[in-house]
Amino acid sequence: MTETVLVAGTASHVGKSTVAAGLCRVLADRGVDVAPFKAQNMSNNARAVALSTGDGWGEVGVSQYVQARAAGVAATTDHNPVLLKPRGDGESQLVLDGEAVGHFPAREYYDRHWTDAREAARAAHERLTTDHDVIVAEGAGSIAEINLHDRDLANVETARFADADVLLVADIERGGVFASLVGTLELVPEDVRKRVVGCVITKFRGDRSILAPGIEAFENRTGVPVFGVLPYDDPGLPEEDSVALPSSGERAVRGADDGVADEQAITVAVPRLPRASNVTDLEPLAREPGVRVAFVPLSATLDDASAVVLPGTKNTVDDLLAIRESGLDERLRAFEGPVVGLCGGYQMLGESITNAAIEGTGERDRVDGVGLLPITTAFEDQKRVRSVTWSVDGAGPLSGFNGTVSGYEIHMGKSTRHGGTPFGEGGVADGQGLGTYLHGLFENPGLRSAFVRNTFEAVDIDPPAENQSRHDPYEHAADLLEANVDLSWLKIHD
Repeated sequence: MTETVLVAGTASHVGKSTVAAGLCRVLADRGVDVAPFKAQNMSNNARAVALSTGDGWGEVGVSQYVQARAAGVAATTDHNPVLLKPRGDGESQLVLDGEAVGHFPAREYYDRHWTDAREAARAAHERLTTDHDVIVAEGAGSIAEINLHDRDLANVETARFADADVLLVADIERGGVFASLVGTLELVPEDVRKRVVGCVITKFRGDRSILAPGIEAFENRTGVPVFGVLPYDDPGLPEEDSVALPSSGERAVRGADDGVADEQAITVAVPRLPRASNVTDLEPLAREPGVRVAFVPLSATLDDASAVVLPGTKNTVDDLLAIRESGLDERLRAFEGPVVGLCGGYQMLGESITNAAIEGTGERDRVDGVGLLPITTAFEDQKRVRSVTWSVDGAGPLSGFNGTVSGYEIHMGKSTRHGGTPFGEGGVADGQGLGTYLHGLFENPGLRSAFVRNTFEAVDIDPPAENQSRHDPYEHAADLLEANVDLSWLKIHD
C-alpha cells in the first residue's frame, strides 16, 4: 500500500519545500520508489513537463519539478494538478492537469471551479499511488487557515483523500515557534489533527540545548513529538514564488557564499518586475563562483551592474509600462554591458508589442518596447507550452558557445526577427543584447560558462578558477534531514 506524507506548515515560507525535497532525495537514495505531489500550488514560477493525461506538455509549479528531480523521477502534471498563476488585481490563471483553463477572480474560482480542481487533484494522486510506494505531498501556506478549511485543497483535502500522515513544519526565525505549533494544532480540523505524526522546526541558529526545555514542554502539552530541528542553512533550491524576492524598494543579492571577494566578482542585475515570473531562471547563475545575482528596484541606476537579465513576467505589457514609467528603458539602452531578456523580458526588449489587449491590459493595441532587439511581438490567444532542444551558434553575450541547449517554453505571443543573429528557434542576438523564449537557459553548463566568461571579460576581471563549484542542492537538503531529523516514524521503516 502506498504511503502519503503531507509536509504541512504553520505559515508560508517556513521551509516546507526544502523538507519535502529532502525527504524525496533521502527516500530515493534508500531505494524507495517515491514521487512528489502538491494538489494546488500558487506560483508564477512554472516548468513545462509531460502531460499525465495525454500527449504533449503542461505546466507545474517549480517546486514539484525540483522535488521530482530529487526523487529521481520524470516530472509530470500529476505532481501538481492544480496551478494558480497570479496576474494582479485578485485574478489568477487556472491551470488544471497542466493546461490553462482561464483567468478568474478568487471568488469565481472557489464558487465555480474548485470542485473540478479537487477532482483533478484526487485523480492525480490516485494515479501516482499506482506507480510509487511513497508520495511526499507538500502543503501550501498554513494548514490552520480556519476561513478556508472547507476548501483547503493543498492541506486539509489532501490529508483526507490521500489518507496522509501529516508532518508539521514551523520556522523558529520568525519568533513564537511554539505558539505557532500549538495554535496550529488547536485550529486544524479534529480529523486532520489526529493525522499529525510529528513536527520539524526549521531555521534555528545557536545552541540547540537552549531549545530543549521548550521542546519538552510542547511535547508534554500536545503529545506530538518534535522529530528534529534544522539549522539555518539554505540548500540553494529554486524558490517556489516571489516571497523570497525583495520588495520593490529593496535590493537583495544571492550567490555571495563562494569565498570570492566582492571586488573580484561580477554583478548580474535583475530588475524587480512587479509581476515577475520564473525568476528561478537566475538560480544557476547565482551558484556560479564569483557571480552575484542582485534583484534591484526598477529605479536602480545599473551603475554597479556587470550585466542585466530581464526575467519573465505574468503580464508583459503592464511590466513594460512600469519599466517606461521608471525610466529603466532609457538606462537599459544606455547600458554598455550584456543585456539578456528571457521570455517576457525578451518581448519587452523588442521594438513593439501588438494585440496587447489580449493580455487583458485595456483597449490598447500597440505598446512600444525598449528597442534593444530587432523584433516585434504579436500576442495570440494560444499559449505555447513545450520542452525544447535547440542547436545554437552563440553571439553577443554568448559569444564562443556553439552547441545544443535544452529548456522549455511557456508564453503567449509570437516574435518576428527583423535583424540580428538568430538564437535557436526562438531568440535573437544583436550587439551586447540577447533575447530568447527559452526558460532554463542558464541551466545549460556550456552556455552558462560562456555568459559568465564574457561578462568577466567585459568588466576586465579575471574569473575564479573553473574547478570551483557549489554543492548539489538536492543532496544538501537530504543531508540536512539525515543529520537532524528522526525519520524512523516513516511506515516504510517499520
